[in-house]
Amino acid sequence: MAAGKRKASKVKITLKIAKKSLRLTADGKRRLDLSKRGIDTFPKCILKLSDVDELDLSRNGLRKIPESIERFVNLRWLDLHSNQIEQLPGTIGNLQNLQHLNLCNNRLGSGAGLPAEIGALRSLRSLNLGMNHMASLPHAVTGLSELRELGLFDNMLAELPEGFANLPHLRKINTKRNPVTPSDGDGADGGGRRAERLYLLNESSLCEGCHRMSRGESDRPIGVTHFPGLSTPNSVAWDTQDLWRMKTPAQSKQRGNDEPQRGAQLWARNHRV
Repeated sequence: MAAGKRKASKVKITLKIAKKSLRLTADGKRRLDLSKRGIDTFPKCILKLSDVDELDLSRNGLRKIPESIERFVNLRWLDLHSNQIEQLPGTIGNLQNLQHLNLCNNRLGSGAGLPAEIGALRSLRSLNLGMNHMASLPHAVTGLSELRELGLFDNMLAELPEGFANLPHLRKINTKRNPVTPSDGDGADGGGRRAERLYLLNESSLCEGCHRMSRGESDRPIGVTHFPGLSTPNSVAWDTQDLWRMKTPAQSKQRGNDEPQRGAQLWARNHRV
């Protein structure tokens, strides 16, 4: 092949590379970190490491998650944020131990983007769907009985499915920058429950665009923009990525000492669901 005509090779993750990316978390769980590797296809070789507890494939160029994701039966933590995923397979619902799922900053749309099987994740505690292309949510999400935190910011949602107010553990829901109209609480049960939405971030953790939005300086109309290079998604994404690692109280205290809160930005509004 003539010089200058050589086709650029794609990044390939081998089993050897994957094994070197295994880490042990503070609470003794096995974590496979393949974030920021420049991959655009799911590496099949990692199916041989399907006994891991945590899987991080964030900040890549993935467009599709295969049905074989169901083989990661021990997963409690799955981070897929900042990819180009348009649709999840229905087999995602077979991950019965999954507690935290981050899908922020992808290309998930309404309809098949989020399958009804998502409602089968009975152990799920936090779900981040922020910065996608969703105009509606499948009713199945109201079946996530253990859900505590839900990120829906920067979508095109005009309403939320009925039933959110009945989720017993839901405490934080972020619907910022959606056309959604909060409920007035006059449901069949005679009243709604207010979900808190409070997030504190260090100013240095925000990208320039997020920083402007935190100060109310954004004049962007309602809609969705994809940020493929975003390494620190806003709001729920940043907040829960620390919590997902389930640090010990001592570690959390140390983190508080290491990261001054001066300049923290308040990303908060109260909404009824």
